[in-house]
Amino acid sequence: MSGQTARTDSHGKDNAPASESQTPASRAPAPATRRSRTSAPRHAALPASRPVRSGSRKGAAAGANAHSHPAAALGLSKQRISFAALRTCEELQQAGFAAYIVGGGVRDLLLGREPKDFDVATDAAPEEVLHVFRRARLIGRRFRIVHVMFGRETIEVTTFRAAQTNGQTDAHGRMLNDNEFGTRDEDALRRDFTVNALYYDPIAETLIDPLGGVQDLNARLLRMIGDPATRYREDPVRMLRTVRFAAKLDFQVDPPTLKPIRRMAPLLENVPPARIFDEIMKLLESGHGLACIQRLRHEGLHHGILPLLDTIFETDEGFVTQALTRTDERVQQGKSVSPSFLFAALLWPQVRVRWEAARTRGEHVVPALDLAITSVLDEQGVKLSLQRRYQADMREIWMMQPRLEKRGRQAFTLITQLRFRAGYDFLLLRAGAGELDGTMADWWTAFTTGNHDERERLVKESLANAPKGSGNRKRRRRRSKGAAAGGEGGDSSDVAGSGAAAGAVDTTVMAPLPPVSGAAV
Repeated sequence: MSGQTARTDSHGKDNAPASESQTPASRAPAPATRRSRTSAPRHAALPASRPVRSGSRKGAAAGANAHSHPAAALGLSKQRISFAALRTCEELQQAGFAAYIVGGGVRDLLLGREPKDFDVATDAAPEEVLHVFRRARLIGRRFRIVHVMFGRETIEVTTFRAAQTNGQTDAHGRMLNDNEFGTRDEDALRRDFTVNALYYDPIAETLIDPLGGVQDLNARLLRMIGDPATRYREDPVRMLRTVRFAAKLDFQVDPPTLKPIRRMAPLLENVPPARIFDEIMKLLESGHGLACIQRLRHEGLHHGILPLLDTIFETDEGFVTQALTRTDERVQQGKSVSPSFLFAALLWPQVRVRWEAARTRGEHVVPALDLAITSVLDEQGVKLSLQRRYQADMREIWMMQPRLEKRGRQAFTLITQLRFRAGYDFLLLRAGAGELDGTMADWWTAFTTGNHDERERLVKESLANAPKGSGNRKRRRRRSKGAAAGGEGGDSSDVAGSGAAAGAVDTTVMAPLPPVSGAAV
């Protein structure tokens, strides 16, 4: 180690430097609890041995079991890493720390996929990471992490976690505090699956594989690290992650990993709703949402997660299948999707059933729909933490449906509304699932793409074909006494209101809207 300067951690223990050419900068002592990080030189090739498999907790021996691969031999290259992730590793190593790209980003690169984002793991404590970067912030309580910002890109930086033996847990075994830090090899044992326990050093162009993740990637096998039942008890969300990764990657699940899931599914009831919502969104936005939902049902994980998912497929499987299929297509094409639209589609079958029931009881169309929406959202909110803005958007999409079904002259007003595109797209889904006559979807498609004259013709045809009493005829407003006597003393709000009620919209300046497809709001 000639030419290198050893650094001292917050407890005064010497550690080998992470960079061979840089002298660590002086740092203030970090208050975080840390374990000794003494280890062999980082880039030394480690002897190959049998990987740790499910049911094993050989934490102390993990370092000796690590495999070191030249990145080029596996098809990895720093050119495929984002600038922000590469810069984060460079700066941490220049400050004297170890830094690796970890998790799903490395896994996706090895599978030939385009990573959604990159995460970095380091032996620097969170406070030390904050000291290295100018734009960084500390988040999290259960496990503290640092978000490092480079322009619009944010890199999540985590400190190596220690092998927990007596961590703080709740009555069900769920880990409540995970802020004891350790070595890279201990950190590998704390990760969920072997294919996610891969450490790529883009500076040294080396991949560290402590637990046989590369072998499992080649076998397309999803294997839990450690005893699966214990790991699910520590964090029940891992059961959802197992389903999501199996569907997304098209991997087989290792039998010992799969076996406890159905029995332990009730533990998800103890997880905060916000975490469940985040994991469900990852599942739906994975590009394999339909396969994930079907896998949830197969493993029995849908009970209690989405209270209405228990009967969604039984109520209207065609509609939900089409909605998820079109959403998956958008994700695979690199297009964005809207959480509001996704949940509006998932929950619509129950809204429709309750809407029809209210109308059977004698409620008018719009009040009946409003009652059904309120009922479903109240029920769903018990378990799944839907933000108010999402609920508001969902309500707008749903409440727009009877107005879209009427067509008529109000179409000129509807097309100017903020949520029209989402409401129109939702109408297309309903028509595609056979809930509505396809001619209604064709009418709206022609209206959105037509010019002013074509729109006028479509409106006249819809009014002519509308049955009597359909409500498409304009109502004459009552004139105030002042206005009837010559206009003096009339209410100005009545005058303005009459214009709006009559659909007084300057349609000559409305540009044709392109057809909308997919679940975008």
